[in-house]
Amino acid sequence: MIARARFLTMALAFASGAAARADDFDPAVSARSAELRVLLGPGDARPQAQGGFTFDGRSYRGSFTRLQNGTIVNTLRLEEYLYSVVPHEMTASWPSAALQAQAVCARTYVLQRSDPRRDYDVVPSQIDQVYSGIAEESAAGRAAVDATAGFVLRFGAQFAQAMYSSCCGGHTESATDAWGGIAVPYLSGVVCSTCTQSPYYRWTRELELSEVARAFPDELAPFGALTAVILGPADPSGRIRNVELQGERGSAFIKGSAFRLRIGTRVLPSLLISKITPAAQATERIVIEGAGLGHGVGLCQWGARGLALTGTSYSDILRFYFPGIEIDHD
Repeated sequence: MIARARFLTMALAFASGAAARADDFDPAVSARSAELRVLLGPGDARPQAQGGFTFDGRSYRGSFTRLQNGTIVNTLRLEEYLYSVVPHEMTASWPSAALQAQAVCARTYVLQRSDPRRDYDVVPSQIDQVYSGIAEESAAGRAAVDATAGFVLRFGAQFAQAMYSSCCGGHTESATDAWGGIAVPYLSGVVCSTCTQSPYYRWTRELELSEVARAFPDELAPFGALTAVILGPADPSGRIRNVELQGERGSAFIKGSAFRLRIGTRVLPSLLISKITPAAQATERIVIEGAGLGHGVGLCQWGARGLALTGTSYSDILRFYFPGIEIDHD
């Protein structure tokens, strides 16, 4: 949901102190607008007589403007934006407390991103948060947004960095271990025992060595044909820091995040990899065993579901995954 460069920008803002002076105001940390602007992209937008507008066949709340380059920007109330985001980012049939925790995370993320110096605040994809207008709203999602209206996560005087991913596999990840930068106390990782119902809680992938080799042609060029893939050290959450690609004449060492990205984030759902072994029946294949889906930082969505099923409130769910934060009405 959040790019490494964006996290580093926010981490630097965290390190610079809780209060922004008038001469170094940072809207990405301090802006509090009741509306936001979503960059929908190029396409055909038309007003609707009953209010709102259509864009490429979808109905949207709010209004739109067309930038000089022809792209459409949707301006709407933050809470109405969340009506579409929450059921996109979390299954609408899940317990209300989990959906409410998701709503608070999504609201905090937007407020932190709002920046009047740009033509838009967020994009409607996983780069920020998935948003596609009225058709994707749900009654449960709207109820979760309304039940938590105005509530945000704070650390000191700032909005917290409200990150989340699907399933942590048993331990959430430190933001610093995931992306580098300055340590953020409430994103240091926690043991999670309630995400076991996720289909990605444990997974196995079998790959041809040739598939791995094709992903790293330049790195392997000095070392000849790939003969083995060996796990390197892990960080405190268990996620791999690097992988050794062993060739006929030596080895290339690949950063864990680069290994997952090149192989494919759906092929390797996370970096919480426990074992890589040769396949039993084929020496040219390897078996990778791992856990979790996504970067693992912040809220574990399947873990939130599990906690909600035990009767845990949305506020206690958030305090568990973001220890030390405050839940405040903006």
